[in-house]
Amino acid sequence: MIVTKQRRPATRTLRGWALAVLQETGAIHECEEHGWAQDRADPHARERAFDIARLDPPPGVSPQEAVMEIIDVLGAIGDTCPECTP
Repeated sequence: MIVTKQRRPATRTLRGWALAVLQETGAIHECEEHGWAQDRADPHARERAFDIARLDPPPGVSPQEAVMEIIDVLGAIGDTCPECTP
């Protein structure tokens, strides 16, 4: 049996890669109405994102840089959509 590893789609920026990893792991999601990224505050999803950053960073990026980008993106995302009314 042939086993293939599914690769993530190519992204143009490190920030785009970090957003894709966070969304893939369920650490963030998009507001259904406005499309803003929202933090789900799921510690297990965050840890999976950090594991991916450490073990499978994008080509040409060190694991430390990948982890730092995940941290930066999480720091820039809130848990509510700025356009939704409270």
